[in-house]
Amino acid sequence: MRTFFLFFSLLISTTAFAVCPLCTFAVGAGIGLTQYCGIDDTVTGLWVGGFIVSLIILTKNWFEKRNIVFYGYKTIISMVYYVVTILPLYLSNIIGHTLNKLWGIDKILLGVVIGSIVFFIGSISYNKLKKKNNNKAYFPFQKVVMPIAPLIILSMIFYTITK
Repeated sequence: MRTFFLFFSLLISTTAFAVCPLCTFAVGAGIGLTQYCGIDDTVTGLWVGGFIVSLIILTKNWFEKRNIVFYGYKTIISMVYYVVTILPLYLSNIIGHTLNKLWGIDKILLGVVIGSIVFFIGSISYNKLKKKNNNKAYFPFQKVVMPIAPLIILSMIFYTITK
């Protein structure tokens, strides 16, 4: 029950975070859309990676807002999200299948790593640009566009590669 309350409070929060709940929803919708359309696992992995990073940032900000900070909390949050996402996929043989590889790496894992990196870079870039502009976005929904746009671009690239 407490976990549901914590998750729900993240969704209804009115404070502006570095990555907003709308971003998190958009990434989650992207995951569902790729699976529904039968798109390659590499593309799905991109969105899973972005989703994980979005959840990490939201959780980290939630902790900091409530002054729940301790040594290594960012690392622990990150590890927990990756483990609870990747371990069940590995144990159910979704990750690690010998025929599901691109460039010698599992497609989902490859996508998760690349998606995590580009989503994180997009989020950091937004924060840096916002600081340069007196803490104001340059255009509406910039907070959503900057982390999501690289995922969309890479999705098109990997879709073409794996087609």
